[in-house]
This record gives sequence, structure tokens and C-alpha cells, in this order.
Amino acid sequence: MNVYIETYGCQMNVADSELVSSILKENKFTIVKDIELADVILFNTCSVRQHAEDRVLGRITNEMNRKKFKKNLKIGVLGCMAQRLGNNLSNINSNIDFVLGVDQYARLPQIIAELDEQSDFVCNTTLNDEEIYKDIYPIHKGKYNAFVTIMRGCNNFCSYCIVPYTRGRERSRPIKDIINEITNIGKKGFKDITLLGQNVNSYNYKNVNFAELLRQANQINTIERIRFVTSHPKDLSDEVIKVMSTSDKICEHLHLAMQSGDDEILKKMNRGYTAQHFLDIINKLRQAMPDIAITTDVIAGFPGETEEQFQRTYDLMKEIQFDYAFTFKYSSRSGTKAADFEDQVPEDIRLARLQKLIELQQEITTAKYKQQIGKIKEIYVEQVSKKSDLEMSGKSRDFKITVFPGSKNLISKFVKVKIIDAVGWTLKGKIV
Repeated sequence: MNVYIETYGCQMNVADSELVSSILKENKFTIVKDIELADVILFNTCSVRQHAEDRVLGRITNEMNRKKFKKNLKIGVLGCMAQRLGNNLSNINSNIDFVLGVDQYARLPQIIAELDEQSDFVCNTTLNDEEIYKDIYPIHKGKYNAFVTIMRGCNNFCSYCIVPYTRGRERSRPIKDIINEITNIGKKGFKDITLLGQNVNSYNYKNVNFAELLRQANQINTIERIRFVTSHPKDLSDEVIKVMSTSDKICEHLHLAMQSGDDEILKKMNRGYTAQHFLDIINKLRQAMPDIAITTDVIAGFPGETEEQFQRTYDLMKEIQFDYAFTFKYSSRSGTKAADFEDQVPEDIRLARLQKLIELQQEITTAKYKQQIGKIKEIYVEQVSKKSDLEMSGKSRDFKITVFPGSKNLISKFVKVKIIDAVGWTLKGKIV
């Protein structure tokens, strides 16, 4: 039976789709890249914002016509939206055959196999705080970069975030399983790996913390580069910073979500740190690794945010000078604490504040990229440039896309490139 998987959302969802592929393949299903060949279509969904859910629901509706021409075609919904909406998805679209939550993927082969025997809608979104999919190793779609999930779930309960409700509580994978997976990934030719978790800094398996996991991963000789997401500022320890700065394979790049620069708003968000604490972390990182690239997330127009509080966020972004910032206007999510706050900021004000953050970050990022001109950077060559067959494209250690003249035989290799220009968010260079 042929299964087509369409994935939306964050890196965790990408990793989960690779996990699902492995589970299905182990049970004699075939994963296809062409939706026309599918007997089963799986939508692995995101629920972080309403726009994400609306986009997926629109895609599902568009694919319903296939059922008119392929009577036995089945459509299933997985992931965070499945977890959040559950049985309600049947009311939203009666042509959905089944819904499966994030801790029930091991049951997927059985559910698909039984669909032809019964016509009722199937829904299983039971959360299992012990499920870590032990001894199931993902089938990685890429050839050069691989995601490795080190933990599942989240205990933070930020007041705006739906993730703890859709992903369950934190649980860490055994360190031996993680090290084995990374080692085997390297043997398959992957050189660049990214460790994944909703909050990787809180990884802890039998008193082995995240810093120790990084130390052990850095000793694996089958890989060359290590990254990790996502880091929570309240849990980013001095020990982790030290390991980053003294480990040759850990890249000089960190994504650290600031969200706001105002202490009162951070408290309402239940973030567990102050603006000064966040700034202190940035200073420690840059002292330990002067060339580190730091990216972030920022929310504009959180409930109750005044102009003065927004200005503090703006000013802190200006002071820190992030390499890049993912900026969002606050989006209310049903089921979160913030959705019930009475002091919601009007939409037009949220949009205006968001635009100010976008313009500020564009200015900062442009300057940051221009500062790279003249530097020599190590580039991991990943593909032919999208704009020219005569150019190669890859990423630097600080996660900047770099394009330079070269041939296909450089793909999967590391080369030294001198940066000669910066166009948008892309560096241009030539091999030294």
C-alpha cells in the first residue's frame, strides 16, 4: 500500500514524519513522493497559530476530489492539529478517515490496515508521557542534514503556547540511543546533524544533562557539525555555553527565543526570565564565541502590551543585534491561558508593531550580512544553486546560506570560501 506524507510546521514535525515513514516502511508500506500514486494521504499538521491550521484544512479540502476517482483512498491527519482538535476534525471535514495524535504513531500501520473493514471515523489522541519511540529510527529525507530528536513534550506552559497541550510532558530519550543514532547517521553520509526538542536545554536522562550529551556527541567521528533547537533562555546554563565554545563540532549558531523585552510581559508570558537575564546570556555567549550568530523569536502585541512595553522590546532588539529574528503578531490560541486575558491588543496595533520589528530586523540583518564581506568561511556544500547550474550552495557554521562558483563534485564536501558580496539573506563568495 502506497502512503504519501505532507508535512507542515516546525523541525519537530519534519522529524516526526521521518519517524512515521520508518514505522510504515517496517510494516511493508511504501512511502511515495507522488500524491497521484497514494492509497493513503497523511497530513502531518501544525497548530501553533490559527493560520497554520487554516492552511492545512484548505489543503485537505483541495484533496477531497481525489476520493471521487479513487474510491478506496484514505485521508488521515497527524500531528499537533490532530492532537488539539481530535474528533472535531470529523465535523469540520467528514471525508477525513482518521486522526492520530503525536504519541500514537506506532499504531498507524494497524489503523490503516483496518480502515477497509469499518467505515467509522477513527480518532486516537491519547497522550502518553512515556512514549519516546524507543528503537525506532527515522528515515531521513535529506542527504546531507539530519534531525535527531533527543526529547519529546514540553513542561514550560508559556501562556501563549499550545505545545504542552498537543505534545504532552517532557521525556528524554536514553543517551545511548541518541549516540547510536547519530553514529549511524554519520555512517550513511550525513555530516551535519541538528538535535531537536521543544526545550533541548532541559534534556535529562538518568542524570545525564544536555551539556554532557553535547560532549559525547562531539566525540562521534562520523559527523562534522552539530546544531540544536530549541533553547529556552531560563535553562541555558553556563555549562552548555562552555561546552559550545570548546567543542569543535558544535556550530557557532544559536536560536534563542526572546519573545519580549519587557519584564511584566515576560512574566505574563510565563517565560521564567527577565530582559536583563536574557541580555546577560547574550553577552556570555558572545564573550565565549565572538563570531556566534544568534537568531530569535519575538511576539508583537501580546495581551496588555503598552506602547512603552513594546518600545522596550524594540530597544532590546536594537541593542542585541540578532542575526535574524522571526517576528510574529500575537495570535490567540484556544486552550491557552493568554487566550482568556481580557486586555487583548487590537489587530491594527499588533500589525503596526509587527511591521516596526520587521523593518528594524531587516536593517540589522542587512548590516550583519555586509559585515561578512572579506571573511573566509567554511561551507558545507549541499546543492546546486537555484539560480545557476554553475554555482553551488551551502551553509556556513553560523548558518548563513552561501553561494559560489563550483561544480557538482563539491556536493557533500567542506570548502573554504571568501565572501565577496551579500545579496539579501545570501552570501556570495569564491573558493579560496
